[in-house]
Amino acid sequence: MSSTYGKNYCISIFGESHAAAIGVKIEGVPAGARIDADVLQAFLERRAPGRDAFSTARREPDMPEFLCGIKDGIATGAPIAAIIRNSDTRSKDYGNLANVPRPGHADYPAEVKFGGYQDRAGGGHFSGRLTAPLCIAGGIALQLLAREGVSISARPIRIGGETDGEKMKAAIAAARAEGDSVGGVIEAEVRGLPAGVGDPMFDGMENRMAQAVFGIPAVKGMEFGEGFAAAELKGSENNDPYGIVDGKVAPITNHAGGILGGMSTGAPIVFRVAFKPTPSIGKEQDSVDLSSGTPTKLVVKGRHDPCVVLRAVPCVEAAAAIAVYDALLERKKEI
Repeated sequence: MSSTYGKNYCISIFGESHAAAIGVKIEGVPAGARIDADVLQAFLERRAPGRDAFSTARREPDMPEFLCGIKDGIATGAPIAAIIRNSDTRSKDYGNLANVPRPGHADYPAEVKFGGYQDRAGGGHFSGRLTAPLCIAGGIALQLLAREGVSISARPIRIGGETDGEKMKAAIAAARAEGDSVGGVIEAEVRGLPAGVGDPMFDGMENRMAQAVFGIPAVKGMEFGEGFAAAELKGSENNDPYGIVDGKVAPITNHAGGILGGMSTGAPIVFRVAFKPTPSIGKEQDSVDLSSGTPTKLVVKGRHDPCVVLRAVPCVEAAAAIAVYDALLERKKEI
């Protein structure tokens, strides 16, 4: 069940990077809900590969085919099944990885866990390619949330140590020229979510959102509000005083990032996500030949992003939308 998420808005992602198709099953979309295919496609285009000079050269149409659950743009109430066909695969690029795991990838632990039966090409089910069906589910959730007055947006705030937009792009270009890669940080906000959504302990909003966001390959860290910086503050500095805003009780500041005790405060939920550098790089690296048990050198071939951060922005929005909509549906059952 590791590829399944949610209690009320339930998604299950399937497929592999170089399989015939990847896809998602979605349950919890209310019957009669209109799904705007053009809006969804525009959202998927933001994540799709091969669209600019800063991403992989692999180019996929990433146009979802809905097999069931949507008729004439309207949700029928049945589970929604959608696939995206893979068309630009080059599995031969991964021929040298049969016995040599790539540093920074899931190759070696997957080899141990699945006994060599896993699909290695393109990373198989561990590939960032699986964020395309995640964005189908998330793109639909974003449309449903918008009708509830909730919006989610994200943006890169640091790449390769740079915070200026043009310098971030220059850092990516420099890494690509060197056969290397860079990581970065994305900041996101959830606006319009009313207070009281979420639960204490293990079903808090942080927990729900982190579980979904960490489903994005390359995510290595996540913080809410002041995050780790709160450890350096005093309580008088970190606490958010309450006041009356537009006739309602509301926190005046937002050091908590919109969540207290696992529940939304009514303030924007603010969080940041750290992405590691893309592990598939053109530089020679040390590895081990698993068949002979001897050290060896490895140069990863194929087409890879020198930085995943730019294409990960809609993925973060999608994962957050899935978690937030799932929690919002839970709250509606309680009222």
